[in-house]
Amino acid sequence: MKEKQYDRQKCVEYANKWALSRNPNYYDYEKIGGDCTNFASQCIYAGSKVMNQKNWYYRTANQKSPSWTGVEFLYDFLVHNQSAGPHGVLVNQNQIQVGDLIQLSSNGQKFTHSLIVVKIENSNYLSDIYIATHSFDAQNRPVASYDFEKIRFVHIDKVYE
Repeated sequence: MKEKQYDRQKCVEYANKWALSRNPNYYDYEKIGGDCTNFASQCIYAGSKVMNQKNWYYRTANQKSPSWTGVEFLYDFLVHNQSAGPHGVLVNQNQIQVGDLIQLSSNGQKFTHSLIVVKIENSNYLSDIYIATHSFDAQNRPVASYDFEKIRFVHIDKVYE
């Protein structure tokens, strides 16, 4: 399988364009569970330009994979993907890059919120890592401003064509 580079700039451009509004090409799941992972998937797709038609895809509001809109499902897809689409690896905070995914757990159990990294001033400090997200829409919000018990960092390392 051929690999291509993930376009971090395209991901960030998309995130900044749509962080505080909605792309009409995608359904807004805000009122039925939240839109954060749908938005994160849109951003990652903007940087990868490859959908996995079996495991990570969006066609319509009712024709989408669980990994497109579900926090845990997106994580599982990214870190286990060996076919078409983006692939991610769990990394330490100081290895995160713009265009990568951060997920938060507020109860210490299940991860429930997905964020896209749009700017990094110093990756050693959560106050210097900035995100864009839906579900409590935010653009250039520091990760340190969130209340959470657990955090994980997923680096998108490649895209399979």
